[in-house]
Amino acid sequence: MSNTDDLGDDSAAVAVISMAGRYPGTADTEEFWQHLVAGKDLITRFPEAGDGRAVPAYGIVPDADCFDAGFFGYSPAEALLLDPQQRLFLECCAEALERAGCVPAGQPGPIGVYAGSGASSYAEQLRADPSVAGVVPDWHLQLATGVDFLTTRAAYKLGLTGPAVTVQTACSTSLVAVHLAVQALVAGECFLALAGGVSLRTPHPVVIPPEGGIFAPDGYCRPFDAEAQGTVAADGAGVVLLKRLSDALADGDRVHAVIRGSAVNNDGVDKVGFTAPSVTGQTTAIRTAYAVAGIDMDTVGYVETHGTGTPMGDPIEISALTHAFRADTDRVGFCRIGSVKSNIGHTDTASGVISLIKTVLAVEHGVIPATLHFTRPNKELGLDSGPFVVNDRTTEWPRTDTPRRAGVNSLGIGGTNAHVVVEQAPPPAAAAEREDAAGPQLLVLSAPTPQGLAASAESLADRLAEHPGAPLADVAWTLQTGRTAHDHRLHVVAEDHAGAARLLRGATGRGPRRTDPAEVTFLFPGQGGQHPGMGRELYAWSPAFRERVDTCVAVLGGQLGEDVRTALLVGPDDPERFAAVRERLDAMELAQPVLFTLEYALAGLWQSLGISPTRVLGHSLGAYAAACTAGVLTPKDALTLVVERGKLLGSLPTGAMLAVALSPAELGPLLTDELSIAAVNGASQCVVSGPAEATERFRRELEGREVDTRRLHISSAAHSHLVEAVLDEFDATVRAVRPHSPVVPWISDSHGRAVTADEVRDRGYWTGHLRHTVRFDEALTTALREPGVLLEVGPGHTLATLTRRHRSMTDRHRVLSSLPHAVEETSAHAAVLDTAGELWRHGLPLSWDRIHPSERHRVPLPTYPFQRRRYAPAPAVPAPRTAAAAPRTAGPLPEPPAQDTTAAAASPTPGHTGDTAARLARVFCEVLGLDAIGPDDNFFEAGGDSLIATRLATLIHREFGVKVTVRTILLAPSVSRLLPRLLPGERPDERPEK
Repeated sequence: MSNTDDLGDDSAAVAVISMAGRYPGTADTEEFWQHLVAGKDLITRFPEAGDGRAVPAYGIVPDADCFDAGFFGYSPAEALLLDPQQRLFLECCAEALERAGCVPAGQPGPIGVYAGSGASSYAEQLRADPSVAGVVPDWHLQLATGVDFLTTRAAYKLGLTGPAVTVQTACSTSLVAVHLAVQALVAGECFLALAGGVSLRTPHPVVIPPEGGIFAPDGYCRPFDAEAQGTVAADGAGVVLLKRLSDALADGDRVHAVIRGSAVNNDGVDKVGFTAPSVTGQTTAIRTAYAVAGIDMDTVGYVETHGTGTPMGDPIEISALTHAFRADTDRVGFCRIGSVKSNIGHTDTASGVISLIKTVLAVEHGVIPATLHFTRPNKELGLDSGPFVVNDRTTEWPRTDTPRRAGVNSLGIGGTNAHVVVEQAPPPAAAAEREDAAGPQLLVLSAPTPQGLAASAESLADRLAEHPGAPLADVAWTLQTGRTAHDHRLHVVAEDHAGAARLLRGATGRGPRRTDPAEVTFLFPGQGGQHPGMGRELYAWSPAFRERVDTCVAVLGGQLGEDVRTALLVGPDDPERFAAVRERLDAMELAQPVLFTLEYALAGLWQSLGISPTRVLGHSLGAYAAACTAGVLTPKDALTLVVERGKLLGSLPTGAMLAVALSPAELGPLLTDELSIAAVNGASQCVVSGPAEATERFRRELEGREVDTRRLHISSAAHSHLVEAVLDEFDATVRAVRPHSPVVPWISDSHGRAVTADEVRDRGYWTGHLRHTVRFDEALTTALREPGVLLEVGPGHTLATLTRRHRSMTDRHRVLSSLPHAVEETSAHAAVLDTAGELWRHGLPLSWDRIHPSERHRVPLPTYPFQRRRYAPAPAVPAPRTAAAAPRTAGPLPEPPAQDTTAAAASPTPGHTGDTAARLARVFCEVLGLDAIGPDDNFFEAGGDSLIATRLATLIHREFGVKVTVRTILLAPSVSRLLPRLLPGERPDERPEK
């Protein structure tokens, strides 16, 4: 044994990093702890149902027959069949993972699950339900209610690939499950482990305690008390998430407490009967647990006992504990004992893990809750000379030189004993200095349903408003990396807790269902949106952006490189330089390399965040950033061309460019020889280029014709006949570069098609690009052929606006901008984060670690507010069958659609086909438990599986007299596709639905 100052060997230590449970009186672990500290009795008593001798009592879990079926992908009909114990356990497992910020798919190793459940009569209740009896195969009922499938169902629904072991040792089940999980972690069988149990009877019984039984006739559980007469039955569930302590500390997890050791054994034959406990067996299990832990029992300050309050059980348990502790110490009355059963009753298979949760919280908070209903000790316990004293009032438990240590004892009828040694978590290591996380933060939320999303947003807003202590960057990191991403999503960007809370409450309606990850087109704008300091915030925030800016500055070298850096990074705090840069950015010689550098760096920023383009498209100058992103040009070659391009255009006679709201056909006849159509940006959106005076005369002429025009922020007549004077010089520069074949498709703004490998090697393409009309309208037609996201990678919204107006735009496209316009008072950093949030909302994954340049930590946040509905079998009374039997619910079912488009709800059209379609839809609804289903809705996406398909086939045969197989339903999983197989003379389509 170690001495009392030894903190134990961490190699076999296991951390409790998360807990979740459902308890009598509350479904929230934090509230449960508050009730315990306050000394609340959470048992419900029914004196009106008593017989004058005894009072029925029960520990009732609120809304125990309610469940969020949609969260776990169950149809209402399937949720009805699922044993409430398994429903509750699923919710606890999901909550425990989320509390720890653990997304199963993102873990470096497998997650195991160890648990057990109580006896259940739910299958019999289902068989008595007229909507189930004779309809649902018995095998399906066994799968939905069998205790064997408790952990494997959790593994399946939550994507857990470690061991899934169902444990059954009666009352010690859940603590034995914890022991097995600890062993698996130490052995390396899994990286994380969920462990616990559930015991639930629905509806809860109201039974008068029989005389001479184990249940207290007065409905009060009084552990250790001289007046103790028995226990009180209760429902409950509990799950702890475990991880090797070394891994938890390395990963920065919140460690609630540490499991130092555990042991399990059986009494064997050394007792008076099968149901009787044994001092010898319990003593051995307790001693073994502390031997494994490597600590003296002299240092243990509290033991959470099995403590049922039975006249026989309590004395035997305390005797066993005393025998075990006397191996290490002769001290008297130094260790407190208690039992949570005095608060909530005996939760059977869940009692061990609920006792563990109470003990972990006591060790963590330094408070031991009172054991209730204790007046004077049972003399048979021998407390006067033993090491224990009953903790009959809530007691502070300060830390001394030794960390707080406790034991948890659990016993099972049949003799399986379990003991777990719990220790206070080590103090957190001194936090390393972290970079300032001030500035905007991206907070993301998701849910399976719009209602769940709205509830999540409100819950998070409340937490941020009430508890503004956690750094907002840590809140953002927890939401980004510690939550599974569901289909309905929203995001907000804020700089403080109050702002985030306000935006969350206003964003609850902004949660459209995500789209599938789609094509991403980068749109690189040309000149016109440049302004001083447009890269300043991004340079400070993003290493990828900073690296690319530095690369371009180094390539440019000398004065031009420094000028480009200054133009991008100058701030309004230096007004003189800021004004000078603004004036110089009108010149092509500086504006062009500055814009290229910004766009090239911005593309790198997006790629570092995980947003890589599937195609690129540039407008005029933007074509060079597009070519660089497509792998056609190196940054050095691109800058060689861009710098020369700027010099040559800057050397031309003073020119101007004018946006005109006319089509090319309307504009052409109005132009003089001095003017050219520089760009066709839309059906009625062109740009005219030419000498400044001629352009200004043309602007006034169009104004007289009431044609909308806008002078562009460009000082040269690009893409006009004036450019022809410098084409030879540009061609000489083109000779010096070595273009490569595109590795990303690059749509040309010269002709609107993808640029070929031959074209990029043709000098004529590059020189022609300088002169020819920009055909951006045609290029957009090509880019919009496939659904996807079009992201403007540059300052302002010019290309985004043009894209939204394009005739090929549909609701299958999403257009986004990266940076604000110069006149907008919006942070560039915030703008990028907002766009990143939009990309995530539409299904594109982000590299969250690149959003946070400094180390972040997960913080406790509200877990998903399950959108629960009641699912309970109908009572066994004769009732007429309905065509679309739905599960019984406490509240109203969802309202049908305002515009009736479902086959089930629609009035049959005249003729056999319409009537059959409606009947078939009603059968679909009956097996899925839905009110209505659309003719093209996929059976399996609506919650069906192969077993439910078997039931569907049975009902179809009963309803239509036509035999179909599960394979038929797999090939035709909707009403519209299955209907031809039910109509005589129809030729079925055997192609499987994609």
